[in-house]
Amino acid sequence: MKRLQVEQSLVEALRQALAEPGEQRLYKSGKLNGLFPGRNGVHGTAADQALRDGLLEIVRTETKGKTVIDWVRLTPRGVEFLHERESPLCALQELRSLLQLNQQAVPAWLTEMRGALQAMDERLAADARKWLERLDALARRVEETLRRLEQSAPLLPPEIAESHPWAIDALNYLDRRRLAAKGDACSCPLPELFAALVRQHPNLSVRVYHEGLRRLHERRLVQLQPATHLTDLPQPEYALLEGAAVLYYVAR
Repeated sequence: MKRLQVEQSLVEALRQALAEPGEQRLYKSGKLNGLFPGRNGVHGTAADQALRDGLLEIVRTETKGKTVIDWVRLTPRGVEFLHERESPLCALQELRSLLQLNQQAVPAWLTEMRGALQAMDERLAADARKWLERLDALARRVEETLRRLEQSAPLLPPEIAESHPWAIDALNYLDRRRLAAKGDACSCPLPELFAALVRQHPNLSVRVYHEGLRRLHERRLVQLQPATHLTDLPQPEYALLEGAAVLYYVAR
């Protein structure tokens, strides 16, 4: 039970970090918001796990008297953690497993019922065949849906796919991020997306990254968004200049 409570606390905190880009307090303090309500018990354990597993990272600390205040932000690994637990693909995979277990259990269930209710043998056999047919049909539908989801990818113009092969992974990451946020509008900081892409494309440079983002923006595959306050730019080297605007976020 405690393990489930810890995971629930962790998922809620990560979802809040995803919905509000930028650094946030690790713990709530009085009327000041924080990702976790308190330092002790379930919430303290969840916060420790988030830092230990790299789901959140500390960007700065403040010391007020004897109190140390940690400011953190969501990492790409944290986004993946949310996606794995809340995406439709994960739910369908669980449904597939459940269907397979039920299909395997039907013969044993049928044998037991025949022994107990011999007089109803034919009726039970007919009912079992109908259920198996339905389960088989549903299993095929789930398999087909899973196949489409696993193989689907955002449409990308050939010239962009050729000059910027990492662009498809950028769109997929933004889509998974949006799914993890359950459809809420959420903007991804440019440093976060770059960090996620470099894991798959270690030779990607910031210059090429910026060039590709501009082309995706021109094709309306992504939307580049400005920073509200210039003080909200912990990594200004990833920002893009567009006239007087400083672009620091991207969304699908």
